[in-house]
Amino acid sequence: MEPVSSAPDAPARDASSLDVERLRADFPILSEEVNGEPLVYLDNAATSQKPRQVLEAISGYYASDNANVHRGIHELSRRATDAFEGARQRVARFLGTEDPGEVIWTRGTTEAINLVASSWGGANVGEGDEIVLSDMEHHSNLVPWQLLAARTGARLRFVELADDGTLALEGLAELLSERTKLVALTQVSNSLGTINPIREIADQVHDAGALLLVDGAQGAAHAPVDVASLGADFYAFSGHKMCGPTGIGALWARRELLEAMPPYQGGGEMISLVERHASTWADLPHKFEAGTPNIAGAVGMAAALDYLEGVGHHQILRHEQALVAHAMERLSQVEGLRMFGPADPTRRAGVVSFVMEEAHAHDIATILDSKGIAVRAGHHCTQLVMKRYGVPATARASFYLYNTHEEVDRFADALGRVQSIFG
Repeated sequence: MEPVSSAPDAPARDASSLDVERLRADFPILSEEVNGEPLVYLDNAATSQKPRQVLEAISGYYASDNANVHRGIHELSRRATDAFEGARQRVARFLGTEDPGEVIWTRGTTEAINLVASSWGGANVGEGDEIVLSDMEHHSNLVPWQLLAARTGARLRFVELADDGTLALEGLAELLSERTKLVALTQVSNSLGTINPIREIADQVHDAGALLLVDGAQGAAHAPVDVASLGADFYAFSGHKMCGPTGIGALWARRELLEAMPPYQGGGEMISLVERHASTWADLPHKFEAGTPNIAGAVGMAAALDYLEGVGHHQILRHEQALVAHAMERLSQVEGLRMFGPADPTRRAGVVSFVMEEAHAHDIATILDSKGIAVRAGHHCTQLVMKRYGVPATARASFYLYNTHEEVDRFADALGRVQSIFG
């Protein structure tokens, strides 16, 4: 892939209506200094920062309502249960479903995908069946299917990556057959920023008689989600990518699929009747939620969704794309720098991955850190992407609602220090 220059139809610098300075005041960590420099946090694809509203919701729960949920007769348990199940209803509204029983709490996207691979996959995938993935996938949407294929004798097939960082979807039809059970694809690439046309893909998948799982870890943070409009059968996402706490996420699936799936784990809460040699299962969603859940995490995730909805998801994506356009323009002027992903910023979420001649990605990140700028370096849990483009690792800057054009300029200017060191 050649270095990317400023793209056509790039979002204008002032395209976003966000009052970014006001938003930044909600995030205490952004006022910190790192190595004597004001923090520029450009590692949002790994995890996002948390506004006061989320921090206060979590601490408020622990300070006033902390108790275990369900079955408790006392007042604190009732309040905790109301907060926990209210958070589930909040997630259901975010996803565009009227049935909160279709929302299963998990530790994050990774566990949600593993749940589907273990439960649905174990019951529905056998020898000779096929699962279609892509070379763009995060390892969390690759390794669980490898494990399932190893257990069952199923076959994995792959949509390839084009030179421009998009999926070569013209090859999808050839991959789909009567043997295809599931297609599992990312909504947005964490290492390239590419936004995939999920609805278009869903129509092809369903015409072939297969199901579609969408890895929404990067997608849910940057744009509104309507699972029906997407055409998803399964949708997995995490709270910490979208201003919520770590250790909490959700799986959505159509009720008829969940009803037919066996439990993922055994223990308390997921049972109806337990006898010596057999048990029966609780109704949805509790059949899949063994043990004490992350109650505070759910409360924090609901508060994060309230916060993002108040800002406006469409405005957040436009703001990110304006930042990406500015970053791509600045980085295209850096000699020896090579960017990856679509040339058109409107086909990306807020990610720019790149390499520089002579400097390893870890060297780039270390030098930027000395200037107070946080980026990610490595293979980003997408080793197939790195192999496709012939690099061991990239440096990745990822933007969110609280980042500014001035921070992009600081980031681009600091790359001059990398050049001066490595020539």
